[in-house]
Amino acid sequence: MQGKRENVSISPLAKVAQGAKIAPGVTIEGKSVIGEGAVIRPGCIIEDSVIGARTEVTASVLTGAKVGEDCTVGPFAYLRKGADIADGCRIGDFVEVKNARVGEGTKVAHLTYVGDCEIGKGCNIGCGVVFVNYDGKRKNRTVVGDRCFIGSNCNIIAPVSIKDGCYIAAGTTVTDDVGKDDLVIGRVRQVVKPGRARGRFC
Repeated sequence: MQGKRENVSISPLAKVAQGAKIAPGVTIEGKSVIGEGAVIRPGCIIEDSVIGARTEVTASVLTGAKVGEDCTVGPFAYLRKGADIADGCRIGDFVEVKNARVGEGTKVAHLTYVGDCEIGKGCNIGCGVVFVNYDGKRKNRTVVGDRCFIGSNCNIIAPVSIKDGCYIAAGTTVTDDVGKDDLVIGRVRQVVKPGRARGRFC
């Protein structure tokens, strides 16, 4: 372990590999494992989680999560129990992952909820995507194949399956299974009423 140790709390049950860098203001709890060359930046709370080699985590909370090698996490990500992030992934700012597998090289850049799902390799999950997993009674699961593009502000309503190579246009609500290489556009068309807004606000 390298770097300053002021204001760092590391559980006696945790394992920190040689060459890992732990910044001030970090708390590592439980049986966490920090891989060789990992960088844990200020503001992180890591509990019973595994961080792979050369992965960087910034100002994020990980509880019962597993992150592979060569990933970046945060700032302000929340990886909850059952989050399993493969090698080479990007989990960006204000992304929450719970009970979900994210495949190798997939990017979930910002402002997204990934819950109760499996996402394949090489996918891009846009800003504001929600995996809608709860119907009020049950938690349902979504499966996304490899090399899928899910545009910004999409709702993926479980249970649903999205096959390899799909492209989901921004603003789409997905309620039915999607076949391989399908393009999905599911949103209301813009309607413009000229001048009709006059006087409606201020």
